[in-house]
Amino acid sequence: MRVLIADDEAPARARLAALLAADGEHEVVGQAANGTEVLAQCREHVVDVVLLDIRMPGMDGIQAALALADAAAPPAVIFVTAYDEHALAAFDANAIDYLLKPVRPERLQRALAKARALSGEQRDALDDGSRFINVSYRGGMQRIPAASVALLRADSKYVEVWHSDGMALTEESLRAIEERLPGRFLRVHRNALVDAARLREIRRGDAGQSLLVLDGVDATVEVSRRHLPEVRRVLRGDD
Repeated sequence: MRVLIADDEAPARARLAALLAADGEHEVVGQAANGTEVLAQCREHVVDVVLLDIRMPGMDGIQAALALADAAAPPAVIFVTAYDEHALAAFDANAIDYLLKPVRPERLQRALAKARALSGEQRDALDDGSRFINVSYRGGMQRIPAASVALLRADSKYVEVWHSDGMALTEESLRAIEERLPGRFLRVHRNALVDAARLREIRRGDAGQSLLVLDGVDATVEVSRRHLPEVRRVLRGDD
């Protein structure tokens, strides 16, 4: 499983990373020192489990866990803390386990086994529900079915989601979407993914660039030289 380690103390993060490396069954995809960094890392990477300290500066672990619960495909949360008085709040935040420092290797393995079993059940039960993209909508959140999305284009800190009912914004990165929905979109530029079924034609722009026209999207999309051969192959319908 892909694990994110969150603790404001570097030695604590290093110890957990060493325990995970020793078993050889898990990949550490990132580390964070506070809740804000946890949310950013989970938007950037596909994360199966977060080993989450509770007392951290700024956004603490409880607040981060509650925010993660609203994600389209939330990771399992295992709290790791030196203070056992937080147990009730931890489980109120939907944590699947609660470990006290110093963490014993066998106790960590039991918690990860629980997370693995839970993630498998969730994957089977929520497979269709995970094929959504969460976007900002009227001050709240809305789930857009991935099948209705024609174009995803990075713009500053957000990603534009061009779908059948218009355009909205998501904080999830292109890379995270690509990893979460493998094969669903075609990469045409470092800042753009498209639905391959909506490719119509390639035009030459005024500056000599290749511009892609998509069904259902008014705007054209620049195709980079690196991805142009693959886009042409898809347009031709080559296997």
